[in-house]
Amino acid sequence: MSFTAFSKEFTANMFTSVENQFITKYLPQADGDAVRAYLYGLYLCSCKDEFDARAMSKLLRIEYSRLLDIFGYWEECDLVHILSKDPLFVEFLPVNHSAGRPKTVRAEKYSGFNRELLKLLQKTGKDFKPYEHQRILEFLENYPMEQEAFLLVAEYCAKKDGEKLSSQHILNKAKKLCQEHKYTFEQVEREFSDYNEGTEELSAIYSLLGIYRKVQESDLAYLIRWKQAGLGSDVAKLCASYLKKGSMATLDALVSELLEKEITTKPAAKEYLEQRTQKADLVFQVAKKLGVRVQNPRAYIEEYADKWLERGFEAESLVKIAAFCFKLGYDFQGMDGIVSSMYEQGLVDENSAEDYLSARERQLKLLQSLQSVCGVLKKTVASLDMIAAWKSWELPDDVIMEAAKRSTGASAPLPYMNKLLSEWKREGVKDVRSIPEQTRTSPAAKREFKSEAQMAADLRGEREHYYAVLRQKAQERAERNRKLAENDREFAQTDAAVKRGEIELAKAEVFAPDRAGTIKEQLEALRQKRAAALSRLSLSESDLQPRYACLKCSDTGFLPDGRACDCYPANK
Repeated sequence: MSFTAFSKEFTANMFTSVENQFITKYLPQADGDAVRAYLYGLYLCSCKDEFDARAMSKLLRIEYSRLLDIFGYWEECDLVHILSKDPLFVEFLPVNHSAGRPKTVRAEKYSGFNRELLKLLQKTGKDFKPYEHQRILEFLENYPMEQEAFLLVAEYCAKKDGEKLSSQHILNKAKKLCQEHKYTFEQVEREFSDYNEGTEELSAIYSLLGIYRKVQESDLAYLIRWKQAGLGSDVAKLCASYLKKGSMATLDALVSELLEKEITTKPAAKEYLEQRTQKADLVFQVAKKLGVRVQNPRAYIEEYADKWLERGFEAESLVKIAAFCFKLGYDFQGMDGIVSSMYEQGLVDENSAEDYLSARERQLKLLQSLQSVCGVLKKTVASLDMIAAWKSWELPDDVIMEAAKRSTGASAPLPYMNKLLSEWKREGVKDVRSIPEQTRTSPAAKREFKSEAQMAADLRGEREHYYAVLRQKAQERAERNRKLAENDREFAQTDAAVKRGEIELAKAEVFAPDRAGTIKEQLEALRQKRAAALSRLSLSESDLQPRYACLKCSDTGFLPDGRACDCYPANK
């Protein structure tokens, strides 16, 4: 025994700890005398004073025989252990000590409950086994749920499951409600009234989404979250009708998009969804022209389409700009640079955009002609701007082509051409015959000392020119075949249908995955029809693509791993 002890004054100021499980599981079912006796006995466990059961009976005004019955009840609940009855000596146990031990349930306590449960089971044609009834009664012993509330849970499960009703489902639902602190008849009734209302709304949404199954209780969480965010069911139904096909997760993604933009009313949502459809169609069209695959258009709408449309560009103009950017090898980011440049120049309306693109097409065509003469030239806006400057000097195309011929062998053809043409401009050259004699020889013909670096650059330029000519020929052959095919009405119609189908498939993969399989089958049939039309013209799909002389490097001069290809004549 320790040599220290609490004083009476110290003990009087201490606290008696009562486990929460006792309050939630046992206190609601026990009568007042039983609770008083349990709490006072728990208090006496920490007191050093001599205090027997008869003194406790007198203090609490509970007959001694009744006190014995009370502690017998708590022993049945596994909350105490009676070590001796005469004199009475009780050992208090932790509340969770009772976990897993079967309780002795008094049948008379639940006689009315059992009759009502039996009536309910007879209506559904079910008959629970004795052990199932025992589990239900043990639940009522261990959880503070009212008997009437539990019967309401059983009725709900019976309506929901019908012949598949099980005692385990009823118990799981009841335990879930207890975890949410819903114990009374009124609380459970209110919970199920909310569920019934949500079921009707979900059924309507299921129908709009093409979902043919019973309402899933887990989907109610979506409705609850949307309502808490201030979004009405009419807006959710509008979003579902907009998607037409999909899952609740897909619908939740769209609703979350509205909530991020603080759109909660039906008129605002309708306007937003209409604009979203138009912008998504624009993104898919632009992506098609650029040769870029887009799955979810939302990011492209927010980063590019919104900005372009706000600046006043029309959808048709943007699609044409995308077709031009494809020729330069640009993606969305590159196209954005061109659109921004046009905006800074005030070229926004349809007519000015058309004029800009026409001028750029002429410049690009001239650049391709120059490329066939002097080697590889990068297709960039900077190169086109240089050609535009030459044309502004009123130099004819034959003079520009002459400068290209003379730049053959130069390490940087465009800067060399620019030097020649600027000199000719100052000297008033208007045609090839008026070019001064001292500039009529090309740099390759002049005998001058060249360093190893210059010679290497010249060899590299010759190699690049060789491959550029090959690629140009392959691309022109493919372009001629495509024009021949497009002059055929059947091919043109089928090809257009294939392109529309590819856009529809891309949209379906994001917004309506259930339709993707059907669209793929339709698209495959259209592709076979297009192949048949080409066969009638003695063409194939491969004829519409460039046929390069070297299959290993595709006429680039370099293999995929970066090594130089051995198809160059100088290597043989």
